[in-house]
Amino acid sequence: MESHGSSFSGLDSYFRALAQTPARLARRACSVSTSHEEMSQVKARSGSVMQRTLRWYDLVGFGIGGMVGAGVFVITGHASRLRAGPSVVISYAIAGLCALLSSFCYTEFAVDMPVAGGAFSYLRITFGEFAAFLTGANLIMDYVMSNAAVARGFTAYLGSAIGISTSKWRLVIHGLPDGFNEIDTFAVLVVLAITLIICYSTRESSLVNMLLTILHILFIGFVILMGFWKGDWKNFTQPANPNNPSGFFPFGAPGVFNGAAMVYLSYIGYDAVSTLAEEVHDPVKDIPIGVSGSVIIVTILYCLMAASMSMLLPYDMIDADAPFSAAFRGESDGWQWVSNVIGMGASFGILTSLLVAMLGQARYLCVIGRSNVVPAWFARVHPKTSTPVNASAFLGIFTAAIALFTDLNVLLNLVSIGTLFVFYMVANALVYRRYVAIGTTNPWPTLSFLCSFSFTSILFTLIWHFMPNGKGKAFMLGACAVIAIAIIQLFHCIVPQARKPEFWGVPLMPWIPCASIFLNIFLLGSLDGPSYVRFVFFSALAVLVYVLYSVHASFDAEGGGSIGQKNGEIARESDESEDHINSFKV
Repeated sequence: MESHGSSFSGLDSYFRALAQTPARLARRACSVSTSHEEMSQVKARSGSVMQRTLRWYDLVGFGIGGMVGAGVFVITGHASRLRAGPSVVISYAIAGLCALLSSFCYTEFAVDMPVAGGAFSYLRITFGEFAAFLTGANLIMDYVMSNAAVARGFTAYLGSAIGISTSKWRLVIHGLPDGFNEIDTFAVLVVLAITLIICYSTRESSLVNMLLTILHILFIGFVILMGFWKGDWKNFTQPANPNNPSGFFPFGAPGVFNGAAMVYLSYIGYDAVSTLAEEVHDPVKDIPIGVSGSVIIVTILYCLMAASMSMLLPYDMIDADAPFSAAFRGESDGWQWVSNVIGMGASFGILTSLLVAMLGQARYLCVIGRSNVVPAWFARVHPKTSTPVNASAFLGIFTAAIALFTDLNVLLNLVSIGTLFVFYMVANALVYRRYVAIGTTNPWPTLSFLCSFSFTSILFTLIWHFMPNGKGKAFMLGACAVIAIAIIQLFHCIVPQARKPEFWGVPLMPWIPCASIFLNIFLLGSLDGPSYVRFVFFSALAVLVYVLYSVHASFDAEGGGSIGQKNGEIARESDESEDHINSFKV
């Protein structure tokens, strides 16, 4: 890249740049852009444009296709068998509520600024470049890990459908550690095939996804009916082994929320829908219907399917890897065909979730490339296909490499913690954007409120998980809840909103984004210690990349004129609203 010449033209230049790292961090880390800039100058760095060909029904289809598959057919067995038991139904409802509240936050941003960057762009215009980069790095990691996990889940269900054990087509390398020693070449082929499809055309990808999604919904209806018809209500409360915990809540309330944190991976799909905003025909109408509508529909489907699975077998007999198809194994010959149908249908459902998620991950990396914190090569949109081919191909190969050898259990919690962190950040960003006009409004009252509310939510979470049950715990939890509500009400009464959304806004500000903040923090508290260790390690690696490369590339781009906006020098977005309206309003 030419804009990187001053820092990356040679070793001497790079070492001089490193010596200036503190000053460059001070200048670039908190630098922000405006929605107008993201819609014009930043977008233009991709060269060719992405065509606006998607309608609301395409988004609903992408949302359903992206979410259904990964959650029910890969994660539900793990969550029920190991975390929640039959109450996994409630876990899905809680995770769905959390996702719906987060989807409202995403929707307001996406309608106001319909670009492909999703959470990365939303944080870049609020908290600045470094927060956006850290979030973007976690988003890319989430997508790569979840897609690799789902690809391996696909092989498990396909093997069940055709009657071949997964172990027969996974090569075991005994010299590698457990969790990384089963080589799955079929999962790699699946990922690479989908990569070719999404590189070809977004519109054609939508048609393929719509067809598969319609067939998949019919299949889901079949699974639900079979579960309620063939299942037994006693399985909701009685385990197969009487020595195991019984009842609808065998692991208590903590098990329900632990399960919710695990199944939250199932809702990554709606986030991918927000990255398609740049290709939506009428963002004002289509995005709210597409994003929120798909979350609501999928939550209902998840709860019904989880209930169906819980009726088929006691929770301690559920196959963690393929819960639905395995439920009919060992039945009489008259029912064996159900297992085969479930395995094949689940396999195609997982393919739709892979298709949507890989569309989303490529668009995230494309917009991150536009910001110059990663090489601009990733930002290029192919003039013939109107798709980010470079980003799609790179992430497809990376995902295939992870799917080749990494076991599903290694991936799940790492993905959940990253997703919850990103959704938490977007909810904070929405509150900040509503109450702070950069350059004219004092940001400290809003920042103080966000920090205070987050601290109270963290305290509530710690008390819930670590304090022994009793009156003292109930009193402390009640006190935290009262304090949190008082903080919100005080902020609502004292601090006026600095801007109002022009097209679509989250209602009941700041209550809904605050509820999303609390739920994400609470679910984060349900994850295990090793997940946090891996998350901190990856975040530290992202910070290292930012310090050693991204801040210098961004600084060079600013000096070369590619990036002109800096914190404190940004024109008020209200002055640009007319241009913004004309840029996409239909």
